Amino acid sequence: MTRRGAVRARAHGWVAAVVLTAVAASGCGTGGGPPQPGATDDGRAASARPTTSGPAGSASFESALPAAVRDQKLAWKGCAAPVRARGAEAVAPGGEWQCATAQVPLNHRQPAGETLGIALIRARATGSDGKRIGSLLFNFGGPGGSGVAALPAMDDLFGTLRGRYDLVGFDPRGVADSSEVVCRDDRATESSLALDSTPDTPAEEKAYFADAKAFGAGCAERSGKILPHVGTTGAARDLDVLRHVLGDEKLHYVGFSYGTELGGVYAHLFPKRVGRLVLDAVIDPSADLVGHSRNQALGFQRALDNYFRSGGTTPRAGTARVVRLLERLDAAPLPAGPGRELTQSLALTGIIAPPYSRSSWPALTEALSAAERGDGTPLLRLADAYNGRDRQGHYSTAHHSQRAISCADTKGRMSAREVRAKHLADFRRVSPVFGPYLAWDLAGWCASWPVPGAHETPEVSAPGAAPILVVGGTGDPATPFEGSLRMAEELGRGVGVHVTYKGEGHGAYPSGNACVRQVVDAYVLDGKIPAAGTVCS
Repeated sequence: MTRRGAVRARAHGWVAAVVLTAVAASGCGTGGGPPQPGATDDGRAASARPTTSGPAGSASFESALPAAVRDQKLAWKGCAAPVRARGAEAVAPGGEWQCATAQVPLNHRQPAGETLGIALIRARATGSDGKRIGSLLFNFGGPGGSGVAALPAMDDLFGTLRGRYDLVGFDPRGVADSSEVVCRDDRATESSLALDSTPDTPAEEKAYFADAKAFGAGCAERSGKILPHVGTTGAARDLDVLRHVLGDEKLHYVGFSYGTELGGVYAHLFPKRVGRLVLDAVIDPSADLVGHSRNQALGFQRALDNYFRSGGTTPRAGTARVVRLLERLDAAPLPAGPGRELTQSLALTGIIAPPYSRSSWPALTEALSAAERGDGTPLLRLADAYNGRDRQGHYSTAHHSQRAISCADTKGRMSAREVRAKHLADFRRVSPVFGPYLAWDLAGWCASWPVPGAHETPEVSAPGAAPILVVGGTGDPATPFEGSLRMAEELGRGVGVHVTYKGEGHGAYPSGNACVRQVVDAYVLDGKIPAAGTVCS
């Protein structure tokens, strides 16, 4: 999710799809890539660390941990209190869930130094046949999504896998209960969302970049201690600590959206520790800052076109209709309930939300029709759900964590002049609806960021790793299908095993497709590798 309610579609990964589906059902009418291996946690290049870690590298990393980290015993306790889901209703995990905190080095370059806590939640394996395999860790995307909050809310999707695995969710470093990044309060967030995220005048442009600078300064002031250490390389090394303290020789892991980058970086750093890894809704590891944003413009426009076709409207006509609505809102926002109004940027956020899940398409139809009649309330509800705003006006801090992680990871920094000269017209051609927002975001997202970025593109090559299942959906809006092909290729020959899901939505496994479920379950439970080029329709 971008600033000011515009699009940063990678924001919540699969979690967004689940939240939006729930909002639609209730009657709403609702990156950053990883640093190069060997980079420090604050994104600067390391001079004395191997860039790969086969058996020797993995062993040396583990042995370098201080005894207090390496030999820690997790104190699992029942989660009686509700799990926090900032900006949304709290979810009580129930008596079967247990919570614990694992200690990891704050800076893996200095493993004997200060530690930080990684919040964990688990449900024990239900199988009684003595064939428990181990723990299965989940990352639901973002960056910035809380696995502690998300897993209990959607564990019914993984009931089959729980037969032989303990299901484990976690909050990555800098997220929620794992030393979350906080950059501003609710009032400042509300003011930020009122700004124009596609500035048309010098005054709007000045306000846009002033807000970006203020956001970064707020992160440094409120979260300066953790801010240099939230990059994905550190999170991947945390995964190996978790694997070790959970008692597993190999990491078994399911990653959605941003979680696919985290999984790919882990495989690169610890190829011999790879157990059964599933990467679903896959981010393109070959895309730099511009390539990633352009991919998303293409992906969301493609999903919107499919939505139009499903309702008997041509993509050209449907797109023109939405563009007219956005232009109208740029000139005059619509009333949207007591004290609220629907701006152009908030409307765009509401429009980008439903393509995450086909079940939310009817909510988009209703919201667009209402807006054209002069009522912005339904579209604003969709935007609020995506922005993590609850009924009391409190906002989730997941957006803070997301931006901090992605800006620590990527070197991409761009000026307004470069956007106007090189990218704005091209992005608009790719997507008249989403292109301008994503083009401006190239300059605004990490503007004046207080922590340097680590790389142009992530390194995910994993020679010697066990086969990794890579699942790409042809209608995925946030992580277009082509990225899954590139991930499988970059993992390496014999490592990346690609499966195609011909369907809509962000994430193939949560779509409910029986073929995808069968392929993934057979791999995770029995180690069965699908045939190359498997296609599920």
